[in-house]
Formats: sequence, C-alpha cells, structure tokens
Amino acid sequence: MRFIALDVGDKTIGVAVTDALLLTAQGVTTIERIGARKDADRVIALIKEYECTTVVVGLPRMLDGSDSIQTQKVRDFKTLLYNKMCASGLKDVEVVYQDERFTTKLAEHVLIQADVRRKDRKKVIDKQAAVIILQSYLDWYHNQQRQKQEDVDE
Repeated sequence: MRFIALDVGDKTIGVAVTDALLLTAQGVTTIERIGARKDADRVIALIKEYECTTVVVGLPRMLDGSDSIQTQKVRDFKTLLYNKMCASGLKDVEVVYQDERFTTKLAEHVLIQADVRRKDRKKVIDKQAAVIILQSYLDWYHNQQRQKQEDVDE
C-alpha cells in the first residue's frame, strides 16, 4: 500500500510517493504538462507502477480559504483523472484533496537550505512541493489512525 501526491500546476505536475510503510514521502518526478488527458494517463501509469491506493491532490486555495482560478483548474484535472482511473480499472483507488497553501514557498525554503542553486530549484520545486503535500497528508492520516485506535481502546 502506497500513497501518491500531485502538485498540479499549469506547466508541470510534481509527483511524490510514500514508502511501503506509509512513513515518509519521496519525490518521484516532475511531469511536463502536454495536455490534461495525456497528463492523466502519465499519472495513472505511476499509480499502477507504485501500486498506490490513494491519490492526494494538492488543492490551491487563497489565504482566506476561498477558491481561486487555479483551484478550479485542479478540481477539473482531478475529475478527469478520476474518470480515467475508473475506466482503467482503478475505481477502488481513493482520490482526496490536501490543502497546499504555502507548499511552494516551503519547498523553496527547503531547497535553499539544502544549498540548491536557483537554476536547479526550478527543476525540482514542484516535486518538492508534492513531497510536502504528501507528508502533510501522512501526518493527518496517522493522526486519524491514532484517534481510531484510542476510540477502540476506550
């Protein structure tokens, strides 16, 4: 069981996956956007390759929590991806949103701290943002699992 995360942008899609134990997130690739349908096919290939049970899509929101133009673009891509997944026999794979406010800024900060040159940061920032999105989701997921266990123990 693994999770995969997507940082969907207009030009690229950053991709990260968890390890098999769902402990950590690692960057996998950055997909250059060529068209929503083909982009979805490339994501589906990664879902199959890594045998993912959950797709976490970063949802960009405004600082006040409201939707932006990019929010709708991501929602549209998620809908297209889900429909193509169902047609590809992946209807049991869950697709969820994760708030991605500040992830690109945080990713940039992480890369700066790692002394990655500006030119090189542009190549990996979306992948690093996907790692942050996925790690945030993992933290939430593990917290939910602990809550369920505490409720059972009571």
